[in-house]
Order: sequence, then structure tokens, then C-alpha cells
Amino acid sequence: MGFTSAWAISAHDDAFVARLAPRMLPLLRADHDDPLAQARRRRWQARPLPDYRTWWRPFGNGNDQDAEDLTSFRDLTCPGDRTDEMYQGGPDDTDFYLPDDVWQEAADTDRMFLSIHSKEYAVASLFHAIGPRRAALLPGWCGNFLLDSAQLRQALPAVEEALTFRPEERAAAEEQDWLDYYGDDEERVVDGPLRQLREAAEAGLGVCGVSVHIY
Repeated sequence: MGFTSAWAISAHDDAFVARLAPRMLPLLRADHDDPLAQARRRRWQARPLPDYRTWWRPFGNGNDQDAEDLTSFRDLTCPGDRTDEMYQGGPDDTDFYLPDDVWQEAADTDRMFLSIHSKEYAVASLFHAIGPRRAALLPGWCGNFLLDSAQLRQALPAVEEALTFRPEERAAAEEQDWLDYYGDDEERVVDGPLRQLREAAEAGLGVCGVSVHIY
């Protein structure tokens, strides 16, 4: 069964972030505090996955633990039911629609980082490309975060550390980013998030990051 996912990071003023916080922050806390999600993160930290090009055949000589590691990582980094419900508004809140009520409310929709892929997850590709140590420096939980301008300024140095590379590090990360990119205007996941967070911080804005299934 096919699907399409999106990972978006949009910049907003603090008043908008404050209005969105009661809807989004409880979902982020619930995802972060979920014992199964935490176990999946610990598993990935203890056993980072090998070169993604080995995934499409039984890597590790058919070792069941290797296959389970891959399944656990995919479950960790794919959009969860809670954020998917927020995208659709949830069963009791059909008036809320993420593209209209968050993305179209961005300070500059043309500068918003947006990565849409069929049968792939942008957050999963980024996390595999940079590894668990760098991924742990990113705000929020698995691509989902909501920061006002002050929180963004506080978080930005860690994001800079996570997504700034020496030439050989960039080459290695890009090699493990399996997403397809079409055209010069489509940003890689190793580039777009840092660019958007830098621009938002420079403009005195906050940010909203959301990873969802869009259909």
C-alpha cells in the first residue's frame, strides 16, 4: 500500500507559536514519553544501521536482530498516529487542517522547508545519514518540534553542530541520504532544516516542524 509523507519546517511569530502550543505540545510530549518510542531510540543508539544499500537484501547473514533493528528504526522515524491526527484535525476537530492552518500561516511560505516523498520518510533518511549522536542534538522528537523565538535561539547552536559538516562528513552523509531530489530548487534534508532555522532566528521568529502522512 502506497503513501506520501511530508516533513515541513515553517517560521512563525511568537503569537502564532503560542496559539499552536496547546494543540501541538501535548502530542510531542506524549510521543517523546512513550516507552516503546524511547526503547526504539535506545536500540538505534546502541546499534546504528549499516549502509542503507544493504537493507534490500538480508544483511547480517540473515540475522533476525538486524532485520528487527531496521523495523524498529523505521517505526521510530515515521510519522506517528498523534501527529497524523493533528494533520487531519482529529475526530472532534475537523476544522483544523495543517496545510491551511499552519503552513499557509508561515511568515514566508516560499522559504519554508518542505520535503515531500512517495513511499519514503524525510526524517528517517536524515537521521540515518547523520547518525544517532547528531540526531540527538536536534530539537523536539523525530522531526516534530515547536519553538518560540527565544527557544529557537537557545536550540540553534546544537542544530548547527548537528548539521554542519566537514567536506568528508558531508560526502558520507549525502551518500546515506537515499531520497530522490529533482531540480536545483529542491533542498536536501541535510541542508534545508538548518537553513530555515537560521533564517527564522535571524528574523526573530519561532519555528514549527511537523512530519506527517499526507495521504
